[in-house]
Amino acid sequence: MFDYTQAFSRNIGWVTEQEQQRLKQCKVAIAGLGGVGGEHLITLARLGVENFTIADFDQFDVHNFNRQTGANMSTLHQNKLDVMANMALEINPDSQIGLFPEGINEGNIDTFLDGVDIYVDSLDFFALDARKLVFAACTQKNIPIVTAAPLGMGCAFLCFMPGKMTYEQYFKFGNLSRVDQLLKFLVGLSPSMLQLPYLVDKTRVDFIAEKGPSTIMAVRLCAGIAITNTLKILLNRGQVVSAPYGLHFDAYRNKLKKTWLPFGTNGLLSRIMFMIAKKTVLKNKAH
Repeated sequence: MFDYTQAFSRNIGWVTEQEQQRLKQCKVAIAGLGGVGGEHLITLARLGVENFTIADFDQFDVHNFNRQTGANMSTLHQNKLDVMANMALEINPDSQIGLFPEGINEGNIDTFLDGVDIYVDSLDFFALDARKLVFAACTQKNIPIVTAAPLGMGCAFLCFMPGKMTYEQYFKFGNLSRVDQLLKFLVGLSPSMLQLPYLVDKTRVDFIAEKGPSTIMAVRLCAGIAITNTLKILLNRGQVVSAPYGLHFDAYRNKLKKTWLPFGTNGLLSRIMFMIAKKTVLKNKAH
């Protein structure tokens, strides 16, 4: 028989018994169960969080094998949502998991976020519309947001807390073209661009085709950083770095940067980085 107290007893010491019970009662929403999303769900399940709403409409494919927790030969072409929910239930069969197999949309966003204590963003980098929708709804409902982007062999982390700088205030997408919005998103996520010096084949980053390279190391680092900050927010302890500040840790380069964009991506340095990134994208497209 499953015993919650015994299953998560090794957490005690880093959290108190009372805090563990708090984590048990918390509810976390995760949109996207592929790369970082699957890892976030499993990390939270092992932390002892018991209540979730999760969303994904995709299935596992062979090209997911390099980084996605649920991707293997036995799950090929199966729904990511179902596979990951079952993996979480194998850790804690008492988990309450609300499933959204159609993904996130205007018709279900309120239900998806109902009773949620925090949203852990795991949407694909290129899912701009879905991300805008869920971030705006979280802001309206005063739900904290954490997002961790796997870049190279590192993690770029941002957090948006109620009453502080919002996602839209930080990124300022306005009426830019889709490619320009994606470039702004990259610059805002990774102002320090620690990953660029060891990108050995720049043609593999294709904003036009909306494809890019990835590593499992980055995904695992994202889960550690994002869920550590999720724990701090849920338990109301420890310093949380929130926008306009961010963190970027790169394991390959042994570097940690605390970033600061007080004017969001409209600051001078960000605008310069955006223009450089745009020239690089157009150059790659030409080749």
